[in-house]
Amino acid sequence: MSGRRSELVDIAQQDDRYAVEAYEFLCHALAYTQRMLGKVSRPAGEAAEPETQSNHVSGQQLLEGVRHYALEQFGMMAPVVFRLWGIQNTRDFGAMVYTLIEAGHWHKSDDDRLEDFDDLYDFDEVFVREYKIEWDEL
Repeated sequence: MSGRRSELVDIAQQDDRYAVEAYEFLCHALAYTQRMLGKVSRPAGEAAEPETQSNHVSGQQLLEGVRHYALEQFGMMAPVVFRLWGIQNTRDFGAMVYTLIEAGHWHKSDDDRLEDFDDLYDFDEVFVREYKIEWDEL
């Protein structure tokens, strides 16, 4: 087991609200968000390293990245996958972020708050009702 996965397994066991896969997804979503915002140039699919001042993203930015990354990875099934992992709403991602901060894996700025993750979007709305299938024209 890789060192990073082992650390995430330990975190998930200490806080059994969320599956280790949820923490892995969140790490990948952070890297995706940082790339999306031009904060880093890490290869696709590689999890982010702990944040620094230069690559810090806000809670709102991270949740927007989570939304885009989840649509790419799971499409309309994102809410189902999230619920299997114990994630019911956007605040759950905030709780996971703060668990990673408390464990010393991630950092926060003085302006960051857990409330930044409250009710930014509804999973069924953004992943199901607003989902659009795009066809490539031949």
